Amino acid sequence: MEGFDVVWRPTPERAAASNTAAFMREHQIATVEDLRQRSASDPEWFWEAVVDFLGLPFERPWRTIRDTSRGDPWATWFVGGGFNLSQACVDRWAEDDPGRIALRSEKETGETRELTFGEMKDVVGRLGAALKELGVSKGDAVAVFLPMGVEAVVSLLAVARLGAIFIPVFSGYGAEAVATRLGDPRPKVMICADGFQRRGTLIEMKEVADEAIESAGGVDRVLVVDYAGRSNTPMVDGRDVWWHDVVPDAEPVPPFPTSTEAPVLIAYTSGTTGRPKGAVHVQAGLTVKLAAEGAFHAEIGRDDVVMWATDMGWIMGPWMVLAGLANGAALATYDGAPDHPGPDRLWAVAANLGVTFLGISPTLIRALRPHGAQPARRHDLSRLHTFGSTGEPWNPDPWWWLFDDVGERKRPIINITGGTEIGAVIVGVNILQGLKPTSVGFPSFGIDADIYDAEGNPVRGEVGELVIRGSWPGMTRGFWGEPERYLETYWSRFPDVWVHGDWASTDDDGFWFLHGRSDDTLNIAGKRVGPAEIESAVVALPEVTMAAAIGIPDEVKGESIALYVVPSPDVEPDDKLTATVVSAVTGTMGKAFRPKDVHWVADLPRTRSAKIMRRVIKAVALGEEPGDLSGLENPESLKGL
Repeated sequence: MEGFDVVWRPTPERAAASNTAAFMREHQIATVEDLRQRSASDPEWFWEAVVDFLGLPFERPWRTIRDTSRGDPWATWFVGGGFNLSQACVDRWAEDDPGRIALRSEKETGETRELTFGEMKDVVGRLGAALKELGVSKGDAVAVFLPMGVEAVVSLLAVARLGAIFIPVFSGYGAEAVATRLGDPRPKVMICADGFQRRGTLIEMKEVADEAIESAGGVDRVLVVDYAGRSNTPMVDGRDVWWHDVVPDAEPVPPFPTSTEAPVLIAYTSGTTGRPKGAVHVQAGLTVKLAAEGAFHAEIGRDDVVMWATDMGWIMGPWMVLAGLANGAALATYDGAPDHPGPDRLWAVAANLGVTFLGISPTLIRALRPHGAQPARRHDLSRLHTFGSTGEPWNPDPWWWLFDDVGERKRPIINITGGTEIGAVIVGVNILQGLKPTSVGFPSFGIDADIYDAEGNPVRGEVGELVIRGSWPGMTRGFWGEPERYLETYWSRFPDVWVHGDWASTDDDGFWFLHGRSDDTLNIAGKRVGPAEIESAVVALPEVTMAAAIGIPDEVKGESIALYVVPSPDVEPDDKLTATVVSAVTGTMGKAFRPKDVHWVADLPRTRSAKIMRRVIKAVALGEEPGDLSGLENPESLKGL
């Protein structure tokens, strides 16, 4: 995917007005590459400067900016200080301008809602008081099983306000997956909705919650949001209480004094085997890191309306809340399918809510691309100035379609990569570097990222392991209750080096590219290749929406390629189209990479973050146990493999 030229640069006016340029002027730094290098080599300076530049409020000052006395895997930041993310995201803006819009929300039903910062501070304080009355204290966990609407955002802020721990649960999970996230730490309270609409169908969330609670051994109290307006919602006497009965009349509470290292979020990620990993994030470190990403990657500020097409159960849900609000921007949320009732719904929502920064995934764009750009052009997207992107590597053709046909070559795609455990960006686009198709820019400021070969040596001009040296504020403080699993997963290969599990490379101009998960690598007759390269050749065909390439045993080559391909709408696959797919791969990659099998399927197993689960596809193909499936958005897809 390297070899592209820079296809977009900001105008001089846009560059000069950027947060990055303002930060560089403040610290007399000449170039963005100088800033990147200094921030990586002197992270204590950088992260202290970020707090000052963004005006992030600490309730009491820290004694030490970073403590690595237990080693980099267990580094702590802003040690001894006091910080509450609710104060940083809500109260300071409400005090400054209470009438400014903080949140716009649209349901799939078409209902819209709006909160000012003053109103958000009020409802966050009231929910905090209600949770306190239900028994939530500092350090207690609160599970939140809600669609992506007003209450989901308010719940994150209210739980943090109490110094409690927010456990988001993907709104599309079944009971078993929900129950897994109600284990240790056992939540005192679950907040759930009666239901919500998805593709015109009522999703009965309360019944799922009840089944999960029973399976997990119970929770003390359940706070139920009348989200869908159901008349038959089951309620358990003595345990369940309606939001509208206890929140509006509660006396608002202020942000509780909370230490910087107090846990605030446990975000669960699926593993290849075993139970999901509970990545622990803390009040100050997570907020500072995500605020910096919002400022220097997304380049958002007080005039922006930030939306990511996501759910609170994926790290990009909390990312949107903290990266947006900590920079004073407004948020926009949508709880429905992005293509219902038609392929223009996402663009209609963006126009209706006045979105200026829209985050998407490559998989979503691949699904919308067959419908053409006309659905987007039917709506007024004049306020939209930037796309965000993460979740997986891009294929060139969908990237170009978004940039060229929808973005009209004037809206940059801020492609970022990282993970739930990172909090959240390792490598990402910065507008001052410019834009190359499918690139992830360069290492995020304050992150000492590199690319290593198998022996742990830095490499350039070839594909290697994406790694991080040292530590950073937003990194997980380990997996809840599983310290050894955390060390084994990320820190066991090279001393004091985080090995992320992604293949990456750089080109001669210093632009970085992703090549997929390192455990997905194909080895065809001794030639190693990432599946994304094979898949790019396939999805470039207009008859194809999605594709996954896996390796299967081969007596001669050791491993051959099997392709699982989703056709575009109204396309009926036949032998001729299969031959076209095979020809596309061999024409792009060479005859050595000719697929052995091509399987046409209705869908591919994906996580909520839209990552195609190749290891699940491979396990099914080989008749093996697929491991943890709780993170799948569409488990029904397995039946068609």
